[in-house]
Amino acid sequence: MLLEKIISISGKPGLFKLVSQLKNGFIIEDVTTKKKVSIGNSSQVSLLDNIAMFTVDKEVPLFEVFENIAKNYDYKEAIPHKSGDAELKEFMTASLPNYDTERVYASDIKKLAQWYNILHKAGYITPESFVKSEPETLDGAPAEEVSLEKETPKKAAPKADKPVAPKAKAASGAKAATKSTHRKMG
Repeated sequence: MLLEKIISISGKPGLFKLVSQLKNGFIIEDVTTKKKVSIGNSSQVSLLDNIAMFTVDKEVPLFEVFENIAKNYDYKEAIPHKSGDAELKEFMTASLPNYDTERVYASDIKKLAQWYNILHKAGYITPESFVKSEPETLDGAPAEEVSLEKETPKKAAPKADKPVAPKAKAASGAKAATKSTHRKMG
């Protein structure tokens, strides 16, 4: 499932897909109705790809939590987000057994269930959705090696040393000028 373009907007119900960027904002599409609208840069937007759930020992990306829910519910709709607290806690325990009960609130669990069901309704929750993409895992390793080799010369000592020495001299000179200016004024 590609969550990188799926967003939640504070104050707007539902989930949206980023379609394109405008000068003053973005064009978004409601994932269920497919209706496109524009939003301004001042909107508080959260990328689902950047959200994680707290566990006792680490943070688990939302993608993995959705995958656990999908497997538990056989890729079907999960419990309604308006379920009771006990049912929501059972849902969360089944989805992420070692979740941090002190930092994951009932409102977070409701939002998780709601988002999962919205994505399910929009067709984002399928067994194929959670297959790791091959280019990132297999082709990613050689690409990283190449990019590391390219980056290493950029960080080479001669280039790093040249700017450092003049900055230190300039800073010393600036401090001296500042001190002398303060002495003249004071």
